[in-house]
Amino acid sequence: MTVKTTAIAATVSSLLALGASAQTADKPEMEKCYGVAKAGKNDCGANGHSCAAQAKVDRDPNEWLLVPKGTCERLSGGSLKPKS
Repeated sequence: MTVKTTAIAATVSSLLALGASAQTADKPEMEKCYGVAKAGKNDCGANGHSCAAQAKVDRDPNEWLLVPKGTCERLSGGSLKPKS
């Protein structure tokens, strides 16, 4: 490798590392929010199914979405726990 190629490789590596660290810093902490998912728009398994997008009805109190931490309880019908 020449000095020029080594310098270019080091610069590209630095930029990629910087981009990856900036991307994680911008990502907010998330929490499960029950009772706010629309039919077919839930994030993961519940109510006898194991996949996202399988909620049968809107606002099922046992289906959840990931939302930024601190916003769930401000949403109408939102709860941090499923309904028993």
